[in-house]
Amino acid sequence: MHQTPTPASPGRTSSAAVDRVADAFGVACVVAGGLVAAVTGPLALTQGSWLAAYLVLVCGVGLCVLSRQDALVRATSRERAHPWVRPTAWTVGNTLVVLGVLASRPLVTDAGGALLLGGLVLAASETRGAGRRGPAVVVRVVYGILATSVPIGLTLAHLRS
Repeated sequence: MHQTPTPASPGRTSSAAVDRVADAFGVACVVAGGLVAAVTGPLALTQGSWLAAYLVLVCGVGLCVLSRQDALVRATSRERAHPWVRPTAWTVGNTLVVLGVLASRPLVTDAGGALLLGGLVLAASETRGAGRRGPAVVVRVVYGILATSVPIGLTLAHLRS
């Protein structure tokens, strides 16, 4: 779909359009996680329950929060200079984590974890100037929980490899 550039940002896709795409992808991850959960038992997938939970909770719900951040906290109305950075870091990071865990490649998992942390730091920094302070604090707490879970998950991935 072609996005008409806004006068404030000629030639750029708007942050709102990027957020809608990221949100749709987050919802798709939740659905994919549900489908993986449904076939884990019948197909005897050894990592199926982990993958289903990860797709739903980290990939899907995490991306939905990231993509809805500006609306939740009523961030300043300025367009983000690079609106694709936050959702791309999250999506590529999660892809590397999943591939690294499933292929028993801890360094690939580590690279994904680094992208996840970078995306979370960027997202948290973009909550500055929020119009709604309470929701901004909640969003930052969610990011803090996710950021805390990254090294824990990486450690577990190394122990299981």
